[in-house]
Amino acid sequence: MLNSRGYLVTGFALGITVAFVAGTGVGARLGAQSGHSGLYGGARPLAPYSPGVDSGETVYLSGQVGINPETGSLHEGLQAQARQALSNLESLLTEAGLTKDSVVRATVYLDDINNYPALNEVYGQFFEDVDVKPSRSTVGVAALPIGAAVEIDFIAVK
Repeated sequence: MLNSRGYLVTGFALGITVAFVAGTGVGARLGAQSGHSGLYGGARPLAPYSPGVDSGETVYLSGQVGINPETGSLHEGLQAQARQALSNLESLLTEAGLTKDSVVRATVYLDDINNYPALNEVYGQFFEDVDVKPSRSTVGVAALPIGAAVEIDFIAVK
């Protein structure tokens, strides 16, 4: 019999075994999120997702664009958007009880890879006082939500 997740099962015990082998675990199959909590500071999300998830030892911060949380409007220009996106991420870090020093990984998405030097100027200022800068990937993309020039996400550890 094929269940709704696409696993071939012949009984309940086999279904549980297949779920664990597939890496979903019983809790995931039942919708449980033991130990996770959402972070909601910064700009309001543009879609149905949590701006951040605190999983205990690791905090995952969703991509932020340059939306001012007070006005809901997108800043003009790449550098202003990058500053605001980083500020939004810093608000989420603060909500989680963390600082920039806790960030271990960043991903930056640019709608124009030629803006790489301008981004690095703002990004470098943001992490200027951090001894160990986070690892980072920067990716050029065709477009970003709401016409943003840049989107940045973080992974941080406690």
